[in-house]
Amino acid sequence: MASYAKRLWLEEDLGDDYRWSYRVSEVLFSGKSEFQEVDLVDTPTWGKVLLLDGKMQSTEADEEVYHELLVHPPLLHHACPKRVYIMGGGEGATAREVLRHRTVEAVVMVDIDKVVTDFCATHLARNTAAFKDPRLTLINDDARTQLEAAPDASFDVIIGDLADPLDGGPCYQLYTQEFYRNVVLKKLAPGGIFITQSGPAGFLSCTEVFTAINATLRSVFPRVVPYAQHIPSFCDAWGYNMAFADGEQAPLTPEQLDARIPERISGPALTFLDGPTFTGLTALNKVVRAALAAEKEVYTLDSARFIHGAGVKA
Repeated sequence: MASYAKRLWLEEDLGDDYRWSYRVSEVLFSGKSEFQEVDLVDTPTWGKVLLLDGKMQSTEADEEVYHELLVHPPLLHHACPKRVYIMGGGEGATAREVLRHRTVEAVVMVDIDKVVTDFCATHLARNTAAFKDPRLTLINDDARTQLEAAPDASFDVIIGDLADPLDGGPCYQLYTQEFYRNVVLKKLAPGGIFITQSGPAGFLSCTEVFTAINATLRSVFPRVVPYAQHIPSFCDAWGYNMAFADGEQAPLTPEQLDARIPERISGPALTFLDGPTFTGLTALNKVVRAALAAEKEVYTLDSARFIHGAGVKA
């Protein structure tokens, strides 16, 4: 019992009535920025874990699944993506996956927290090359401000790798109908695609934010494709919504996706994604499909849904 008592355990609330914990082998970094607490810990189960404000953001064990599903579907569906805008993405993994695409000529990544981007560029070995890639322009500022300042029709793909919409946090404003209509849609070039992570999407959790984000995008874009995948470190299925500026564009077949992956993407084979996998992820279960069909609420500046937690900054 004495050796067990000396172990360090990290505990995180997942809801009003439940939480989970995992053992920490070593605290590699712990600090604060103007915006949030930043921690990097090593764990037996997940490997290195990045936490912001005490909430798990990504782990060595499964971050590739989350980032492959955020990046590659929109870039593979685009005819020839050359310019990409990333909102958030401070750890650099989203940029890492975007820069694997041979057609990409320029990536603009805007994350508000320089402490996070500097730290991740130095300490997350998987992502250090992405931060040094000459095609990447990293800006530490508000993602909306920078996107608004860009010329119209600037980007082929826009990626929302943002924090979840939290009560008291600023990010929910980047999930609103007003932002999608007046900013995102205008900054997409013809045939452009927008993708956003969309929170928990399990059959018990999908109505927290996933269905409302989908309904909001459907009120602005002519075609929206929702999909989801279980992410073990997130303790749930996680949702994505991919929105096409061109309503005539349809999801690719598994064969088309499998053909484009080696043609478009450099480096080692993808860990998780292929054509049949993506097709399967879009075949959502009966409960989630019904919730999407029934959803009427859209995000506006005056009304929003939030996941569990609070946007309290350090």
